[in-house]
Amino acid sequence: MADNNNILHQGLVPAQKALQLVLEGAAARDFEPVLLKETNGRVLARDLAANRTQPPFPASAMDGYAVRHTDLSPSKTVLEIIGEAAAGHPFAGELTPGTAVRIFTGAPVPDGADTIIIQENTTRNGDRVEVLQPADKGKFVRPAGLDFAQGDVLLKAGTVIDAQSLSLAAAMNHAELPVWKKPVVAVLATGDELVLPGEQLGEGQILASNTFGIAAIARQAGGSVIDLGIARDTLDDLTARIGKALDNGADLIVTTGGASVGDHDLVKPAMEHFGFTFSFVKIAMRPGKPVMFGKARIGGKERRFLGLAGNPVSSLVSGHIFMRPLIRLLGGYDAATVMPVSGKLEVAMGQNDEREDYIRATARRNADGKLLVAPFPKQDSSMLATLSKADCLIIRPVHAPPAAVGDGVPVILLRNV
Repeated sequence: MADNNNILHQGLVPAQKALQLVLEGAAARDFEPVLLKETNGRVLARDLAANRTQPPFPASAMDGYAVRHTDLSPSKTVLEIIGEAAAGHPFAGELTPGTAVRIFTGAPVPDGADTIIIQENTTRNGDRVEVLQPADKGKFVRPAGLDFAQGDVLLKAGTVIDAQSLSLAAAMNHAELPVWKKPVVAVLATGDELVLPGEQLGEGQILASNTFGIAAIARQAGGSVIDLGIARDTLDDLTARIGKALDNGADLIVTTGGASVGDHDLVKPAMEHFGFTFSFVKIAMRPGKPVMFGKARIGGKERRFLGLAGNPVSSLVSGHIFMRPLIRLLGGYDAATVMPVSGKLEVAMGQNDEREDYIRATARRNADGKLLVAPFPKQDSSMLATLSKADCLIIRPVHAPPAAVGDGVPVILLRNV
């Protein structure tokens, strides 16, 4: 039950419960027509039917001669060549008894012809061709509609467009495709202590690194990113930048820093200024305890907010765990593609405590394709260099017992292995 601060869940919320709350009700809402050549990697929002039959006419599958099967004899046959057919240049006439047409791959089979004799099985002499070896009726003739017919639904809603489906959609005569809109993700760093890489560092200041990684995760997940820069520790600056994000159609606002409850942590009151109601403000996980999540209906659509820790490792780990699957769902993708998979330990692990742990680890495949994972010996949340080497995160549930080499563990992949 919500209290005066609009918090649904007080205290440390279990990480899996937090993920459930973040993903609850998340789905793609709006689709748009996009030029075919720009749809690679996008998600089809509607079933797609063919606008034409493929091939639209009987076509030759080989170079050779189009003939009437009734003209062929078991021994050698000599036919008169009356023309030529090439792809895009069909023969205009019709075969009559005793005639043949020189034909090339992809060309329409002339009227009257029903069989193709490949050129290797012929000898040409002027305007005559000798068939050295007969063929079965219909040999090397691709009938109209061999691949598909007009009206056939060949690409289903939910298909992630790739090279194969792009080519198929083109062959179906679609110049643009209805795809789910990319969710707009606004990314904001907060804190007076932050400066951008390349700028002069003042006393007590540090480089802003979180948002570069968060924006990269968002783009890789299928989001369109708005960079809101760095907000200073004032309510006015925060609300001005958040307002800009909302005015620019942000579906999700992600902040780094200011997610705790100190005097200078103004992110929560800034979001409440716009009517956001919070589901949780702290999670029982390591790294990444100070994570906030809330929603508001603004401008006729639901907006979401994810407040991440200022610690770079905590921020990026939380981004992979919560933001990435959320963006996948909002973009029409199957969130299961970024959810945990099973791996086997190459290094024993001790018992876990009262927080769900996300252990940075390397990963590899053995000869059988099984995923083998090995945690780094040091897991301090300040070690960004270690995270950059990690292929995955090993999930250690609350109070997980000791795990031996070869034991199965849930794993979140950070890159393809």
